[in-house]
Amino acid sequence: MNYFVTAIGTDSGKTLVSAILTEALQADYWKPIQAGRENRDVETVMKLINNGHSFCYEESYLLTAPIAPHAAAKAEGVRIDLNKIHIPLNGGNHIIIEGAGGVLVPLNEKEFVIDIAAKFDAEIVLVYNNYLGCINHTLLTVQELKRRNLKVKGIIFNGKPNKESEEIILISSGYKCLLRILPENNINQEIVTQYAIKLFENWDE
Repeated sequence: MNYFVTAIGTDSGKTLVSAILTEALQADYWKPIQAGRENRDVETVMKLINNGHSFCYEESYLLTAPIAPHAAAKAEGVRIDLNKIHIPLNGGNHIIIEGAGGVLVPLNEKEFVIDIAAKFDAEIVLVYNNYLGCINHTLLTVQELKRRNLKVKGIIFNGKPNKESEEIILISSGYKCLLRILPENNINQEIVTQYAIKLFENWDE
């Protein structure tokens, strides 16, 4: 099974969630498009997981500027082509695929980040983080996922809990809460392992 980690926006916690899923499922990890050569997400995930089964793959597109992928590619004279993004052959292990930004971040003039999930028939894990306007952004994302008829595994709430926001999102979306990640002073392998174990309280294969 392929799982695609997307979010309601940038810096919502996709990489942390990807590390937790990778550790929990002892899956492989792949971020097809990385915009920003410094602080690559694949390097972060490699530092946070602690098992002997997972493999982290190189990006299909590694771009220099930490901006929207289509703009970063254009700055380098490159056009991101979804047809040239091929999923790694890994012997049948789960693959955690991390998106870039939110679902409608453009790859080029026609395609968006969420098209990667559709191409590889990946089940969506949606990451929410709490801020003013997050309900609107979350439900707009949910509407787009439903409009595209994509499979959604559930939602992960990241950050300071907000019961009212979380309840209305779950009711309105119909999605399952997979995990709640609390603010942590230090993100390390121990924290990721703790959440990886907790994930199975609500994760059904």
